[in-house]
Amino acid sequence: MAEPAQKKSPNEDLIRSLANLLNETGLSEIEIEENNMRVRVARTLTMPTHTMPLSHAGPAAAGVGAPPASSLENHPGVVTSPMVGTAYRAPEPGAPPFVEIGAVVREGQTLLIIEAMKTMNQISAPRAGTVKRIIVENGQPVEFGEPLMVIE
Repeated sequence: MAEPAQKKSPNEDLIRSLANLLNETGLSEIEIEENNMRVRVARTLTMPTHTMPLSHAGPAAAGVGAPPASSLENHPGVVTSPMVGTAYRAPEPGAPPFVEIGAVVREGQTLLIIEAMKTMNQISAPRAGTVKRIIVENGQPVEFGEPLMVIE
């Protein structure tokens, strides 16, 4: 009796099952924890997702008529997301945002936080300058490499 060249692991079956559930339900991500194992499956949506409004959501920061985020990929002042998660512009609900358009920031100053796997990760300014554009809104899901802000 010959063994198959590759045998699917129970983890792979679980991940495939969760991915199918995402497609069936239209969800953008799902996370489960079972038997000391946590699995999170997420997909990128081509349409903007609407999240439940948060009490600490500030005004929309990306200016109307501003160039699309995709045109910023080669911009020298663009700050991109180092991970997949949810962006928050303030440290806690009801608090003022870390920065606003026009703010002068120093290198290393916290610009926003990204929650990933229930961990809050501070995103720091890679250089000193002035915040010219804020692309993400409070509570918005972000992908790895997605433009967040422009500092010039």
